[in-house]
Amino acid sequence: MVNNPAFDSLQIIGSRPSGGAERFYVRLVQSLNAAGHRALAVNQPGSAVSTALGDDYSQHRVRMLGVWDRLARRRFQRLARAHQVRVVQTYMGRATRIYRTSRGGPVHVARLGGFYDLSGYRHADAWVGNTRGICDHLIRGGMPANRVYHIGNFVAIALPPPPTVARARFGLGEDDLVLGFVGRLHPNKGAQYLLEAFARIAPCLRGRTTKLVIAGDGPLAPALKRRAEELNLTNRVVWTGWLTEPGPAYAVMDVFVSPSVHEPLGNVVLEAWACGLPVIATRSQGPLELIEHDTNGVLVPISKPCDLAAAAETLLLDESARQVLGEAGRAALRATHSEGQVTDAYLDLYAELQK
Repeated sequence: MVNNPAFDSLQIIGSRPSGGAERFYVRLVQSLNAAGHRALAVNQPGSAVSTALGDDYSQHRVRMLGVWDRLARRRFQRLARAHQVRVVQTYMGRATRIYRTSRGGPVHVARLGGFYDLSGYRHADAWVGNTRGICDHLIRGGMPANRVYHIGNFVAIALPPPPTVARARFGLGEDDLVLGFVGRLHPNKGAQYLLEAFARIAPCLRGRTTKLVIAGDGPLAPALKRRAEELNLTNRVVWTGWLTEPGPAYAVMDVFVSPSVHEPLGNVVLEAWACGLPVIATRSQGPLELIEHDTNGVLVPISKPCDLAAAAETLLLDESARQVLGEAGRAALRATHSEGQVTDAYLDLYAELQK
């Protein structure tokens, strides 16, 4: 008879590529285990999270062919029984819809990072929203308020290379003034408005060349590159492609911009703060919760390139303001989104749900 090791929780995610939710999943699995909570990572074979966790963390790979995959459901339930887990936490739609707690089984926590259709989430026992807005969405959708919990995200940025090294990597001059974007090139992320805004910023400000770094990839990439050519920005925009570790991109920036049309949280805002960067963000859902205008960042209207250009040019011209905002952002990150705070909040939640 095989003796299976006991785990405190299963952490299940069903996506294959990497994104904000996937990177947070990896960080939380790592942090829970570092805190002494034995978390078994359950994910798709060949997925980005499986690769990121590697051999350093206990993993179980399960194919998840769709939201009605009954074979995957049975495998999850067998895993929970075999490893004597008390909590199963699912991320996003696929894993949450597939998993069902068997009679007398572990507590099911569904973690949401967006304003999703809640029909596939109602069977969970408790729900975590990573913003207050998402928690309100859950409660308005009929989830019991005493089972809805607000726990934010934390970020971890590998120590970036020195700016001179990073700038050389991307073909930037040491004296260039750099505006930056990190994210998926999808209409929701608003990079199309950032290009329009950058076209309104002078090619040279007080003797320094202005450049735009766009770190990411996605379905909008070809159209964005064509639009950059139409705007005569070919020599002023650096396209890095997708970066598994975005630290080098942040290292070259003077100002970070999150121009999203729809942004439930804004992990990139937290990442930019972790790097001490001043942040300009649109008044989308997540940044409105994170940023206090003109204190730890600058908020501008959604889909308004003129307003975005004006805010960006003002900061590019004011090194002192950039430093003040960057330091305030880093302080806000430490105060509300540190790794210890977020991990402890999950551990407290798991303990409460098992009472």
